[in-house]
Amino acid sequence: MSEVDRLKTAVARFPEMSALPDSVIQFIVDQSEELRFETNQTIFEEGQDDPRLMILLSGQVETMRRNTDGTNTSIRYLKTGQFLGLTSFVTGASRSASAVARSSVAVRSIPFVELRSYLYNPRRDSDSLLQALLSHMGQKIRSKNQIIVDQRPPQVSQKTRVAFFDSQPYMKKPFITAGGEQFEFTFVEARLSAKTAPVASGHEVVCSFVNDTIDDDAAKILQDCGVGLIALRCAGFNHVDLKACQRYGLDVVRVPAYSPYAVAEHGTAMLLCLNRRLHRAYNRVREGNFKLDELVGFDLHGKTVGVIGTGKIGRIFVQQMLGFGARVLAFDKYPDPELEALDNVQYLSLAELLRSSDIISLHAPLTPETKHLIDGDAIRTMKEGVYIVNTSRGGLIDTVALIQGLKSKKIGGAALDVYEEEAEYFFQDKSTEGISDDVLARLLTFNNVLITSHQAFMTEEALDKITEVTLANIKEYESGKRGPELSNTVYS
Repeated sequence: MSEVDRLKTAVARFPEMSALPDSVIQFIVDQSEELRFETNQTIFEEGQDDPRLMILLSGQVETMRRNTDGTNTSIRYLKTGQFLGLTSFVTGASRSASAVARSSVAVRSIPFVELRSYLYNPRRDSDSLLQALLSHMGQKIRSKNQIIVDQRPPQVSQKTRVAFFDSQPYMKKPFITAGGEQFEFTFVEARLSAKTAPVASGHEVVCSFVNDTIDDDAAKILQDCGVGLIALRCAGFNHVDLKACQRYGLDVVRVPAYSPYAVAEHGTAMLLCLNRRLHRAYNRVREGNFKLDELVGFDLHGKTVGVIGTGKIGRIFVQQMLGFGARVLAFDKYPDPELEALDNVQYLSLAELLRSSDIISLHAPLTPETKHLIDGDAIRTMKEGVYIVNTSRGGLIDTVALIQGLKSKKIGGAALDVYEEEAEYFFQDKSTEGISDDVLARLLTFNNVLITSHQAFMTEEALDKITEVTLANIKEYESGKRGPELSNTVYS
């Protein structure tokens, strides 16, 4: 991105600045230099004589005023495109407050003398810059030799701009209904990645979902675009490079729990459907075939169900299995004492659980440690005809190994709401294109495999909760909270 484009991007959220002629933007670039500051580095101090006007290109800057007892009072956090030192430029006084970088910060710094010389030159483009500066200060009067200003707080748009990626119709409506008056949403059908990140230019917040890719390249572009917050409307964050976000001064927040009941119930529904062959029976009856051949299932009552991960969702799934009269074996790095105290619940090692379970349900997060937790070696230790349910993350299962297990009949059935390479297909209509992913295509040939497209979360209650928590996260950021001050922040 060129220096001119970078400056245009920074000031894009302010109408009076974004409307400046290219000649004015070029003048600012030609007469200024780009300066960078690291986190917690002082940009300038209160009382300092610093004859430079700065425009914030990226990052977060906090302004503070010194108290008589030596402490500092925070005034506000500046947004990308805002000025530092405008009061000093207008009045000729020393700095009225201190400014400190609260992340990696980039500014363009232009000497007062160059700016005054340009503004006093009677030409149309200098007038446009003057009006832009005045709009940041309040009511103003320009005379031949000086600018007199009624110093009032800068007037900026009252709505925070949010770039909403991977937008689906079922998510647009609740966000517009609940947040349309306070936020300005830009709904983007494309998923967030380094390729699509420039769309966020001029937005303070991006709203991201599970199949977006926020890697180092994407995070850097988002910083250049003036974004300060990535609001995940999901619980998982394995698609986010948190270290890169921290390096570029991007806060990341999530929705830690929207409806654990929704996901647990979906897993149970998939298990029942697969076991009792409901999907096959439905299609048969629709075609006028009422025979019962090959529709034999089994009772869940008395079966041994292995539950890997007993967090909020896993815990509810355990309770549902107990309701069917099943025996539950559980594995978790941090066992739940309340579950452990229940009859018919026993925590075992992962190896013991895999050997002893008739049904295995996955409710663990995807981490380097849990990737391909269910691989060929794990499958070989399982019971013949075991059923596997996964409503967590696709990467927990080595899909090629799963297919081998299905072909050998080691695995009796698989109910999958997630798939490790789902990003190319899930949440999209590929009905007219065909499936080029050979592994997914092979999975779909098995009549004892049931696949849904990551819809376990999708209930009215869950969508309402996602909307509520995501908007609350953005409002916290809007109020000036940063980093650990944010209730649902995520760190590397």
